[in-house]
Amino acid sequence: MWERLAEWVRGELPVEQLDGAWVFRVVRRDHREYGTAVLSRVEGDRRRIYTATYVATIKGKERGGFETALSEVGSGPLEALHELLALVPKRADDEDPPAPISLSLWFPPLPEPQADGDPTELPPVDPEVAEAESDDAPAVDTNG
Repeated sequence: MWERLAEWVRGELPVEQLDGAWVFRVVRRDHREYGTAVLSRVEGDRRRIYTATYVATIKGKERGGFETALSEVGSGPLEALHELLALVPKRADDEDPPAPISLSLWFPPLPEPQADGDPTELPPVDPEVAEAESDDAPAVDTNG
């Protein structure tokens, strides 16, 4: 589920400005799974701390449901990382601090766009091959 959250975050924040990420242990309760990540973003001379959360429905009629949320929980000077991380709300049922994760694993580089046009565009058709293939196709009566 972390992959789904990371992909969603990629659309919400400029990933190139992120300089740290941590995740809390996943909690499963009833038919749901809860995940919380802490993200550090450097924007100019300021650091902003966010929590990105998901709730995934893993059993029952709503199975496959996936809800996300992003909240800014603090901001301050660049050197205030530890003080800002302390502002992240503690989860009542979690005694473990969040574990650091690699940003390159969470946000792998996107594939480079194709320089020679639309990657979904089909290659040009060789007219000789197209004509040979049409000779093999059964005739269709269009006169009705």
